[in-house]
Amino acid sequence: MLFVDWLFLDMNSYFASAEQHLQPALRGRPVAVVPTKTDRTCCIAVSYEARPYGIKTGTNAGEARRRCPGLHLVVGQHEDYVRIHQQIIAAVETVLPVTKVCSIDEMVCQLSPQHREVVRAAELAHQVKQAIYDQVGRSLRCSVGLATNRFLAKVASNMQKPDGLTVITREELPRRLYSLELTDFPGIARNMQRRLASKGIRTTRQLCSLSKHQMVDAWQSVLGEQWWHQLRGDEYADRATQRRTLGHSHVLPPKLRNDAGVRGVFVRLLHKAGARLRRIDYWAARLVIRLSYADGWPKWKTTVYLGRSQDTPTLLKAFERAWQTRPVGGKPLKPSITLIDLTPAASTTPSLFVEDRRALAAAQAMDEANLQFGANKVYFASMHEARNSAPLRIAFTNIPDVSSEKNGPQNSTTTG
Repeated sequence: MLFVDWLFLDMNSYFASAEQHLQPALRGRPVAVVPTKTDRTCCIAVSYEARPYGIKTGTNAGEARRRCPGLHLVVGQHEDYVRIHQQIIAAVETVLPVTKVCSIDEMVCQLSPQHREVVRAAELAHQVKQAIYDQVGRSLRCSVGLATNRFLAKVASNMQKPDGLTVITREELPRRLYSLELTDFPGIARNMQRRLASKGIRTTRQLCSLSKHQMVDAWQSVLGEQWWHQLRGDEYADRATQRRTLGHSHVLPPKLRNDAGVRGVFVRLLHKAGARLRRIDYWAARLVIRLSYADGWPKWKTTVYLGRSQDTPTLLKAFERAWQTRPVGGKPLKPSITLIDLTPAASTTPSLFVEDRRALAAAQAMDEANLQFGANKVYFASMHEARNSAPLRIAFTNIPDVSSEKNGPQNSTTTG
């Protein structure tokens, strides 16, 4: 009998499929999700109906419309995508527990011993698909991969799209992988592909033939040993990682491309970053502030030292000090802030100064009020003009908390 241990689920063209789910008139039609409705932006997701026209993620929106005159451009509604994501998780868990949510459109489930025989695992995969169709919506198709480790299960999920089911058993390895390009493996992008090519490795067959020592040499790290085991179907435990940075950025709409507008958006980004920092219970040592311009002005970048902080008042004071040093002039386009040198609360000694403790207590009280009464119900007055700017965005591996990040209604309370 053949066995597998992991089920990996990948939602197909998730943002575009979510829009077709939300808007029945778009079903069966070519759809591209964009950040804003302008020909200058690019597509961030494309439905399968649009792909025969050569439209893909990253295609310029104007070019996409020229290639497909019937293309429907839809501005992404990220709050909706998070809610549907949560509904999908709930549907999957009516069949089996989700072991890990990998991204907004991916999750992995470890199979219990009674479900690891290939036929039984495949039945379970079909049940998962059916649960999503029945409980969330039939426009939301997914591909499922089954394998003896998480890595190969993810590889398998990409081998048949859309709506596929692929099984890779240990007995088939490594020959089952030979038809894949090196870039079909998660973790091998163009830079890594070039590095492997410099060592004479240009095909998957060549990669799989490497010894453990050669694999370590190819990666120039112990990751090579992990790859050696994974390609042979072995489960390799994830190494413990620690978050090092946290940041936000936003492209300004035309009406905010001025000093007052960009300053307000910076404050909004700092509010979001501070709330996230407290939610994950990390402390930051430094704040990096960047600003790019639309008219050829050189970028502004500065770093402010925070000591160890996780409260919004301290972040705002640090920003105000830096703001006074900015170059005057230019048309601001994209502000961004990054908190770096993060440490978990368990290994951080909070400030002993009363003023710092009060600032943190005030920030935590705001968090509690916003959680209870709605996001952005309470905020610092300096954010008022930009409270609806820098809306929620989804990163591939960071699924935001809609309840804490969604822009709130107008009847909010400000504090000085």
